[in-house]
Amino acid sequence: MRDFVLFAILATATVTLVRTATPAESPATTNPQSAISIPDFSGLWAKPHLGIESPLSGPGPVVNKFRMRQIFDIDGRPLPAATAPFVSAVLQAIGDYTNPILKPAAAEVVKRRGEMELSGMPFPSARNQCWPEGVPAVFAAIGIQMLQQPEQITILYEYDNQVRRVRMNQPHPTQVTPSWYGDSVGHYEGDTLVIDTVGVKTGPLAMVDWFGTPFTNALHVVERYRLIDYEAAREGQIRGLKEHFRLPGGGGDSGLAIDPNYKGKGLQVHFTVEDEGVFTMPWSAIVTYRRGLAFWPERVCAENLRATYVGRDSAVPRADKPDF
Repeated sequence: MRDFVLFAILATATVTLVRTATPAESPATTNPQSAISIPDFSGLWAKPHLGIESPLSGPGPVVNKFRMRQIFDIDGRPLPAATAPFVSAVLQAIGDYTNPILKPAAAEVVKRRGEMELSGMPFPSARNQCWPEGVPAVFAAIGIQMLQQPEQITILYEYDNQVRRVRMNQPHPTQVTPSWYGDSVGHYEGDTLVIDTVGVKTGPLAMVDWFGTPFTNALHVVERYRLIDYEAAREGQIRGLKEHFRLPGGGGDSGLAIDPNYKGKGLQVHFTVEDEGVFTMPWSAIVTYRRGLAFWPERVCAENLRATYVGRDSAVPRADKPDF
């Protein structure tokens, strides 16, 4: 009898230990992706130019027809004038209205705004009128800061204190109230953050880029954020510099600067744009960042139709006689 009682006590203790240990070894969770596997996108990210990169294949964005010599390479070293390529300039925004992604009415808008630029009077835009740039125009900014939380991701853009808030793991509402940056919802797909945006507010200064390309209420943008190796990030920025003018100081004189000593992972964003009211087909583009220095510039936009912020004055109409 004593042996039986002792055996029963030991058996009960063993079952209890097994039942206690099992949850710790194989934790049950209702979360589709554990916190351990979520990539860390937080912090400062920067690139050495204003603008976005064309995709490696397929239809891409409207590009600038106005070109100037590239001055520096990706490391800030002067390029020989004889071999320096011609790239999109920040001084004038003259969009290529022949891009096949544009429907005829949209192409005419881009053409007309380019003619205004060539005349010396820049057309009113979100950037020179201090309006929110919206999505996807804001992707041209030099740098961003991402604040990553389980329920929300906040993205700060270095130009004019622009902010986006992305709700995580939630659907769009049935009726979306239009807003400057639209209704953005996000989720993780493995190592990729996917952000879906609709409901971007339209208006006279609402444009998807610096060339005046318009959009309608049908605008739909999907972004895919992924960490990439240092060399891949560097190659992405070199590819970007084949299209865009390198800013002095790698952006440091204008906003965020790239940390030259950081050899860790970069951040790459692939985004796709659809709008059946403006575009003949979906198109895509890329933005490649490397780690930015721990400095966040304070900047206040000033309305400026004369475009002195890019180093030139526009033609200002003058009367033959004073009107006073």
